[in-house]
Amino acid sequence: MRKEEKLDIINAVSAQLEATPNFYVTDIAGLNAGKTHALRKACFEAGVKLVVVKNTLLKKAIEASDNEEMKNLISVLEGPTAIMYTEAPNAPAKVIKKFRESGSEKPVLKGAYIQEWPAFIGNEQLDALHGIKSREELIGDIIGLLQSPMRNVLSALEHKDDDKSEEASAE
Repeated sequence: MRKEEKLDIINAVSAQLEATPNFYVTDIAGLNAGKTHALRKACFEAGVKLVVVKNTLLKKAIEASDNEEMKNLISVLEGPTAIMYTEAPNAPAKVIKKFRESGSEKPVLKGAYIQEWPAFIGNEQLDALHGIKSREELIGDIIGLLQSPMRNVLSALEHKDDDKSEEASAE
């Protein structure tokens, strides 16, 4: 690969790291073509972009970043590496867990960077990443919390109306 091609890849990876606030560094080596296709399809359906990249090029892209927390992921760049870019912080974790349910040990989580969080290092962090709520899930929780008091008031008023109608029919 020529130096210009490497520089283009580094620039593309750097731009993607800046554009996508969350990404996972994984190992998908050893997956046959069918399983790799199934993983790519699962990623696509979940809104995750899966890209295989050379460690040296990813390392240079991370080093070019001003983000010190992201630089903690340089230590996991050994062996084959694939990056899972995502807008939803827990989407790749869900894809990985579901894919492993089919009996595969891969992909293996090497590390992850989630915007505003410390870097996650190691496969044992998968459950923690899976538990992170997406923006939409958080909004849903807030709406549910805001609606709860109103439901209680409406329920109490309906119950009170039911009691009055029972008293009227008993007289």
